[in-house]
Amino acid sequence: MRAKNLNKMVLPSELKAILTNDHISIIIPETRQELIDLALGGEGRMTFDVCFDVKDKGSVREAYVARCKNGVVVNYDEPYMRRRDPDSLVIADSLPTDKITHEQRFGTDFEDIRKETFEWLMEQPSLICMPFLAGNDNIGLGYASLLVVPANAAFFALMMADMQGFIPKSKIQNFFRPRAVVYVAPPFRHIYYEGKQVVIHNRLFEMHEVFAYNLYPGPSAKKGIYSVLLNLGEQEGWITLHASTVRIITPYELTVTIMHEGASGGGKSEMLEQFHRQHDGRLLLGKNTVNGEEFVLTMMDSCELHPVTDDMALCHPSLQKGSSRLVVADAEDGWFLRVDHITEYGTQPELEKTTIRPEKPLCFLNIDGTPGSTCLIWEPIMDSPGKPCPNPRLIMPRESFKGHTDIGVEVDVRSFGIRTPPTTKETPNYGIVGIFHVLPPALAWIWRLVAPRGHANPSIVDSGGMKSEGVGSYWPFATGKMVDQANLLLEQIMSTLSTRYILIPNQYIGAYHVGFAGQWAAREYIARRGGVKFRPGTLVHARCPLLGYTLDSMRIDGTQIPKAFLQVDHQQEVGIEGYDAGAKMLNAFFKSEIKKYLTSDLLPLGKRIIEVCLCDGSVQNYFDLIPKL
Repeated sequence: MRAKNLNKMVLPSELKAILTNDHISIIIPETRQELIDLALGGEGRMTFDVCFDVKDKGSVREAYVARCKNGVVVNYDEPYMRRRDPDSLVIADSLPTDKITHEQRFGTDFEDIRKETFEWLMEQPSLICMPFLAGNDNIGLGYASLLVVPANAAFFALMMADMQGFIPKSKIQNFFRPRAVVYVAPPFRHIYYEGKQVVIHNRLFEMHEVFAYNLYPGPSAKKGIYSVLLNLGEQEGWITLHASTVRIITPYELTVTIMHEGASGGGKSEMLEQFHRQHDGRLLLGKNTVNGEEFVLTMMDSCELHPVTDDMALCHPSLQKGSSRLVVADAEDGWFLRVDHITEYGTQPELEKTTIRPEKPLCFLNIDGTPGSTCLIWEPIMDSPGKPCPNPRLIMPRESFKGHTDIGVEVDVRSFGIRTPPTTKETPNYGIVGIFHVLPPALAWIWRLVAPRGHANPSIVDSGGMKSEGVGSYWPFATGKMVDQANLLLEQIMSTLSTRYILIPNQYIGAYHVGFAGQWAAREYIARRGGVKFRPGTLVHARCPLLGYTLDSMRIDGTQIPKAFLQVDHQQEVGIEGYDAGAKMLNAFFKSEIKKYLTSDLLPLGKRIIEVCLCDGSVQNYFDLIPKL
């Protein structure tokens, strides 16, 4: 039976030698329940320790798995392994790249370690070989892929299956030729990489090899597949954007689609959530960190949300079909949701209900799950006594979301999210972004080149301060050249001029702590008015040109939003002095980041846009370069 299924696959010689070795038990899963039982070491077992023998260290426990009433809970012994390391991606091949190579970072060629990885896999008693389709097979954009992982780390295969889907053993088609193979070998992080999260990408002719030397799925099962899609798109001329997308139906039966881009923590998943009401049903828009003043917003009826994408949005040319708007489709089968904002029962009732009594068992990470109990998403594991892990996660099937769609949808508004710090005249910072700003397309492109990671990111290991996530905010996962991605983004903007652009902060608006409430209020406002087409005089130039246009006034369901939330220089705690100091920081950061794109390979229009930024151009200068708003 094994030979029959393997004969259907067209495999590279090294992999074929591993999978046809008679001394190894090869498991090609047929059902998800089979993966769940494997993750726990067998049917009926309640706990399982994921251990590997490591040279000079003996047996090392990487993770432990527990069976709860509502799913499987995975926790890692090291707090470092509970969040994605942004420096995990390393390039092993000699193709064009701006990323650090294996030889540059570790001082050695990867080929010997690659061969040793294959030898190590050959020595394992049992391997899971799981075929899947990266992308979206429902619309014919699924790319044949394969996961090879030791059976005692079956939870990793379960997570990959939940995020990407998998092809059951009985459904494998003849001539299945993988465009990507993910090899998992956890001990190698200890042997060669000082215990760090390291994911090696080896781009071969017609195949992309991913060597995952850690078991946290962020940089490998999720972002590793994202890297594969970005590499394919770079070859074929399309992008997978780092974005959530939601179709919004208002109480007045208007339909608006918003796609929200940004770095991890930039509000992508939150864009798909209903806003979190207080006990009296109102939305706490913001609380002044200086005087404690609160501003609450009454919205009797909220919009109906139909999610389209959570984190990875395919923008394939075949979806456009002549549309002047951007058209996107989901690139994932399940969504890797961060739930750190849910701190108690009743914060987000619909999601809580779905996770407590799911239609099928879910996969939870970094959450305190006692075997046999019900796993509660507001109870994270502790990184240390009294310090909860900031990155509790679960994988939610896309089909669990009401109104989800598998087809491509037209995007009316592209927003970009940034985590902003508290800002006052005494402690100025770059938290000068109002509740939302309208950007000319040229300026929207600049924001996607710089892609600030922002304040207090809970999703990744970071030392703080303003940093760039890199072009498109997906650069940490890309394997090629920055300028190629910059050109693709600019060409995409030029070919979809009917889609509009905005900028939305989260966490702080000046001196006000807003969390994601400002983002939710902006979404409700934009949807209720049918998008961001404004009559003349409604928009004014922001004091900082990098922030484009801002509203002079804003009213939601009869409530006037104070101008302090629209134009931060109107906050008495910030004022012009604090605002300008923050704008100076923002300008300096943008200039330092965009200079590197000025190469001979950059499109001429891109060079003109960057020159406007470097010369402190006005909003009108950006508008004139791509005059569509």
